[in-house]
Amino acid sequence: MASENEQGEADTTLSDEAIEWLVRLHSGSADASDHADFAAWRTQSVEHEIAAQEAEAIWHGVGAAGDEARKGARSARRRKHTRRAVLGLAALGATGAVGVRSGLIGPHLFADHVTGVGEQRTVLLADGSTVLLNAGTAFSVDYDGSERRITLYRGEAVFKVVSDPLRPFVVTARQGETRAIGTVFDVDMRESDVAVTVLEGAVEVSTQGQPVTVRADQQSLYLEAGPPSPPQPIDAEVETAWRRGKLIVNARPLGDVVAAIERYRSGAIIIASSRARSLEVTSVFDLNDPDTMLRTIEATLPVTVTRLPFVTLIH
Repeated sequence: MASENEQGEADTTLSDEAIEWLVRLHSGSADASDHADFAAWRTQSVEHEIAAQEAEAIWHGVGAAGDEARKGARSARRRKHTRRAVLGLAALGATGAVGVRSGLIGPHLFADHVTGVGEQRTVLLADGSTVLLNAGTAFSVDYDGSERRITLYRGEAVFKVVSDPLRPFVVTARQGETRAIGTVFDVDMRESDVAVTVLEGAVEVSTQGQPVTVRADQQSLYLEAGPPSPPQPIDAEVETAWRRGKLIVNARPLGDVVAAIERYRSGAIIIASSRARSLEVTSVFDLNDPDTMLRTIEATLPVTVTRLPFVTLIH
């Protein structure tokens, strides 16, 4: 049986090879035979396939922030790169993505109020309304004589609105608006949609001029385009359990759950496939222990969690 050190060296060798394959395939000079050879390489063993998935997840998962990293990796074909060096290039892109999520870059440059990783905070607005920000949230305030407008750039917040019939309270998130006079409601900008949950009173949710009325213990969802969904009954206290340090989910896509975890954990989490992203999660999590949340996901879903510097992969 191979020792732990020998197994580690073997894993590193396969990772080196997988990275070299991706550098070659994205160099601009690869042909069909190169792609066929890589497909054959990854079928040699389970370990080969895992190494290939890890490399692909890092290569593609860093998104637009990783463009420069990928350019650097292309030039690496002209000189030997170890797994550590190429992963470092990818990590630069991943770090950029983390910066956007955490507020190091992006919304904090123009938002009035921002919370960082694991931070919750209550903001008192000029009219006496309050906003409880979940972790990883950013918004701006624009009050005038006829309207009180909040622009939510990212994250989640509970709004407790002081009634003022002459000045409606409006929260803009992506392409939709939530309008209230005096009520308590939550707006959650998830990966897949925006969820509006009402705790007290009622709000009007609209996209593209198509409104629906949502009342206490109801929720409406909307996408980037299209009308908001009809209101559905929901336990608003359960839906906003983050205020008590809990995340309670019932048949929520893994992509949404991971986005919630990232609000409480430093470092990017990349889901390597759309299949894994759409897996449904039902559980109760302690937001103060995000690593246990990841271990629970790995134990209850057909996925593997791989922790690397700067990046955690789910594949």
